[in-house]
Amino acid sequence: MHLYRVVRRFRPDFIVAHATLAALYVRLLPVHTPIAWVMHSGVNDFENGALKRAERLLSRRARAIIGVSQQNIDDYLREIGRHPSMVVIPNGVDAQLFAQANDAVAPDIGMHPKQIVQLGRYIEGKSQLDTIRAFERVLQSEPEAHLLFCGVVEDLDYHRAVLSLVRQLGLESKVTVSGPRSDVAAILRASRVFAMPSRFEAQSIGFLEALASGIPVVASRIPSFGFASAFAGVNLVDTTDPEAYGRALLHALDTPRANRQLAGYTLHDTADRYMTIARKFVQLQVSA
Repeated sequence: MHLYRVVRRFRPDFIVAHATLAALYVRLLPVHTPIAWVMHSGVNDFENGALKRAERLLSRRARAIIGVSQQNIDDYLREIGRHPSMVVIPNGVDAQLFAQANDAVAPDIGMHPKQIVQLGRYIEGKSQLDTIRAFERVLQSEPEAHLLFCGVVEDLDYHRAVLSLVRQLGLESKVTVSGPRSDVAAILRASRVFAMPSRFEAQSIGFLEALASGIPVVASRIPSFGFASAFAGVNLVDTTDPEAYGRALLHALDTPRANRQLAGYTLHDTADRYMTIARKFVQLQVSA
């Protein structure tokens, strides 16, 4: 009822519902406002039978189905079927913010000249444990290297496993396990390598931020990272293999930063695409 009251109060011309549950709730409301559903999930939400049945009932209540990656659209086609309006709109980032060549460093992360950083929630799918095992190999050739983790502690057991492995390998002085940060641009500027061994992603904003910053990137070979394989300083490897992952991190420590042009992946690009869709369906609503 609260959501219905909000819609009635603000009388939006167009509603963009991000994520599966939000899109289900808003399409249950007795309103005629055009709705677009944006699929963000890095996994197939329709493996949940209840969500799949609900989507089949409510599919046409959305004027447009938007995926942040082609994988989202492919999942929808396979599990639900074709919708009259389906489009991929990648996430966008403030490329200028992350590309700024400033040397400002967050005062509480210290200055480690050979720092590797991984940003992301502490969950099994982000694979921080794989990075620790690979980093142990890095130290054998580069003892001055340092590893920094930052992220929200979403899975307490996994976070404990990360801390436990650091202690087990005797890396307490070489690995910093930190919480969430808002100064991501400064952290990327202070680091030499960005690691992202995710097992799944839809279309990661953190990955785009790293690309925009120019930092050398070592990431997993999942489909959603494939678009970046041709960028300078990006190495997609089997991050479940600690030897291969470790070699890639070690090589990246000696790789210079790159000037990457993220055409199609900036905030401006993304906003333009959403505005085009909003104008289309608002005009249709008015003409009807």
